[in-house]
Parts: sequence; C-alpha cells; structure tokens
Amino acid sequence: MKRQTKQAIKKTILITTVLGSLFIVLSILAIEEQQQSHNPAHLSEQVLDYRPVVEKYAAEFNVQEHVDVLLGMMMQESGGRGHDPMQSSESYCGSRGCIQDPELSIKQGVHYFANTLEEADGDIQLAVQSYNFGRGFIDYVDANSGEYTQEAAVRFSQEMYAAADNQAKFRCLREEAEKMDACYGDIYYVRDVMSYMEDISEK
Repeated sequence: MKRQTKQAIKKTILITTVLGSLFIVLSILAIEEQQQSHNPAHLSEQVLDYRPVVEKYAAEFNVQEHVDVLLGMMMQESGGRGHDPMQSSESYCGSRGCIQDPELSIKQGVHYFANTLEEADGDIQLAVQSYNFGRGFIDYVDANSGEYTQEAAVRFSQEMYAAADNQAKFRCLREEAEKMDACYGDIYYVRDVMSYMEDISEK
C-alpha cells in the first residue's frame, strides 16, 4: 500500500513537473512572438543620412509634416541606395534610370508626392499608394470606394495587370500578390511604408 502511494506521488510530481515545464516554454514562446510582432521595421543609415535633404524639399513643397512618411517611402523604394533613392525617374522623365543625382531624385520624389497628396485631398494612405501605382489610382478610388483601402489597392493592381499588353514587364514583388494576379506595383506599399513610423518615432 505504501509502495503504491509512493508511486502515485512520484507520478503526480512527474506530471506536475512536465506540465510546469511546458507552461514555461509556451509562455516564453508567446512573449517572443509578441515582441517580434511589435518590432518596428528599421530605416537604414543611408536613408537617415538623407533626412536633411528630404526636410529641405519637404519645406519647399509644403509637406514638411510628412518628412517621416517620405523617409519610409525612400526606405521602401531603395533603402537609400543608388543614384535614385526615391525611384522618381519615371515621374521625372517617363522612364527608369534617367536620374543619376540623389538630390534630384529626392526633389522630384517630394514634388511628386506633394502633388499626389493634394490630388488625394490630404488622404495620406491614398497619396502614398499612388506614389507607387501612379496618380491614376486616385481616379480609380474616387470612382469606387471613395477612400484608400487595401482591397481597392488589390483590385486596382489586378485590373491593371490583366489589362497590360505585356505582363512580362511586371515582376510580382510578393508571393501572395502573384497568387492573386496582383502584380502591378506593390499592393502592400502603404502597409510597409507606415511600418517604419514606429522606428522613426523611437529615434
């Protein structure tokens, strides 16, 4: 009888130990997952080095309150690398790669954004997505939902991709976009640009 009692106690202790260990492991994993989900996307040093130039042209084009957004856009466009960090050649000359001066790239990018923001009636998300899609997206939104939504971005990308004469010129930036046949532009551009705001606010 005593032996059975001892065995029962041992089993109880063993089960309690295993369950306790499992609880600790799961708690640690949950904390790590929570921390990862709140980790902001980080701006590169190259982008941060361009802040004074961005501030200069943001003031010139009266969008100085959106400097941080512009830095997030630069990060998403190029990470601050290359001669055209704002990837603004197409809006400047109609083709890629014509800008070879980073300051001109920033000036043109900020100017284009300022015009886009005005056309978007101050809707920052609509303006940001239109920087990527082109200002035709503003007309599309005005004719449909009336304001920026992720769904509108996906539908616009799908329609533009489907209507393209040569789909091969568009490379799908994301696997999920490819599955949806939404390969025109970057359907998650707004989400990713805005993810840099937390990083900026901590500096």
